[in-house]
Amino acid sequence: MRFDTIIQGGTVVDGSGLPARVADVGIRDGIVTDIGRLHGARRTIAADGLVVMPGIVDAHTHYDPQLTFDPFATSSCFHGVTSVVAGNCGYSIAPCRPADREWMAALFARVEGMSPAVLRQGLPWDWDTFPSLLRALDRRLGVNLAMYVGHSALRRWVMGEAASERAATASEIEAMAALVREAMRAGAAGFTSSHAPTHVDPLGRPVPSRFAEFDEVLALAAAAGEGGAGSIGFLARTAVQGYEAEDRQRIVQLAHASGLPVIVQGMGHRPGQRALWEKQTAFLDEARRQGAAVFSMLRTQPMMRPFNWMRGTSLFDGVFHWRDLQAMPAPERLAAMRDPERRRELRWGLDHPNRDPAQGSTLPPPAMAALYVDRSPADPRAEGRSVAELAAERGQHPADVICDLVVADAGETQFLWNSETPAWLEANAESQRNPHMIIGTGDGGAHADRDDGAEWSTYFLRHWLLERQVMTLEDGVRRLTHLPAMICGLPLRGLLARGYHADIMMFDPTRIRLGRKQLVADLPGGEARWQVRPEGIVRVMVNGEVIVENGALTGARPGRVLRIGNAA
Repeated sequence: MRFDTIIQGGTVVDGSGLPARVADVGIRDGIVTDIGRLHGARRTIAADGLVVMPGIVDAHTHYDPQLTFDPFATSSCFHGVTSVVAGNCGYSIAPCRPADREWMAALFARVEGMSPAVLRQGLPWDWDTFPSLLRALDRRLGVNLAMYVGHSALRRWVMGEAASERAATASEIEAMAALVREAMRAGAAGFTSSHAPTHVDPLGRPVPSRFAEFDEVLALAAAAGEGGAGSIGFLARTAVQGYEAEDRQRIVQLAHASGLPVIVQGMGHRPGQRALWEKQTAFLDEARRQGAAVFSMLRTQPMMRPFNWMRGTSLFDGVFHWRDLQAMPAPERLAAMRDPERRRELRWGLDHPNRDPAQGSTLPPPAMAALYVDRSPADPRAEGRSVAELAAERGQHPADVICDLVVADAGETQFLWNSETPAWLEANAESQRNPHMIIGTGDGGAHADRDDGAEWSTYFLRHWLLERQVMTLEDGVRRLTHLPAMICGLPLRGLLARGYHADIMMFDPTRIRLGRKQLVADLPGGEARWQVRPEGIVRVMVNGEVIVENGALTGARPGRVLRIGNAA
């Protein structure tokens, strides 16, 4: 037999951008060996009527904690993702000393919205250094993983508690640089850091990387560049505001110091902010002229985040008084929402969200016109209507509308933040056409308290490519597969071509769509998270083996750690 598997008769969209063609794909030893009219295989998979494309490369995830106990990166694998890049935003679970495990778990729980109970029960902690983590993960994966080494973890390892108090000394910076070099020799995907004021630790302090002077960030990026491959991820202090001149200059410095692509966030076109969009695209073009390869992650699915105040939510972390509710036990939250004096404070807080990083997170709250009542047993007439609409109708402040509903439903009112508007659609479509944008930002593995995020790829395929046709299917698939693989340095991934690893997704273009988002209790300890499954994704293969068949896991674990640095 020439092949282990032939995928027969599908429409092959190979990830290169070339026109689709009906053909067979031959696989042997986990590698694509031929594409054409093929025969002679141990197994033949019929793909008539299906699109056969490379597995999706998700360049921005926080799956590193979850992958230690869930080898498939659920829910992303169900949406066709075969390779994930983790360790973003300066957060990686290695290096980590045994004495810092509780601190590390608490940091991920606070910053990335993960359940503390899940992290306590799920993480096996059979590693300490970055190389030992990669070795541990390589034995248990169902999907492929590339992983950055994160700045906050490096500072904690070298500086201990002082990492959350001050800038590093020259000797401490050199010790961190040595750890970066060690991580790159083991195959790290690069180095990431954050100066974002939205990132605070469980005590309300800036996360460790925010205490670093920029020269420290620059030195560690330069050390990562010695690894010869990969990328740098940097979340700047003014990313939310639109990148001030100093941060734009720093991004170019990081590219020049490392010789690697630099991936940022938040440079997409925001509705009503054309002048800012034009300034950002001018910067991206100028960076290219200066020899700096700068790319921005672009969220292409609207915020569709359900929550209730029984579980709590982090969506109001940047709002005075509202963020205090999150720290309360559920009965105390309800009592606070009943109390007239607390109501006054909540009204004021919603009108005056925090804009000072020294006062904590500056995360903007959901717009009340985009915050809907998804389910209210006590007031079904409110369902499907926005808080702003209900406030205008009732002559109330939006804070009172929220509190009245929550109290009446004993905390079980389900709200839904949905940012999809005609203006958002128009701005996002324009952003996607810019060659410096990376489609994605699902934040897979994070934010179990508010949003699975893994649905981004299915949403893109269904709504942007098949329905709105914002670009050709061929170019859209390239943007999901080969482009992020090249930017992140993933070897021989993202294409269906001879010699490339057989990471493959097959979907029915007539059926692919999202199901309904719901709470699913499938995490360690029976903890729940929001999850949405797709329809029409028929099969997902990793390294030539099927890991998802008709929406169900097969149990196969063919995934690998993708070693990007010197080890590649």
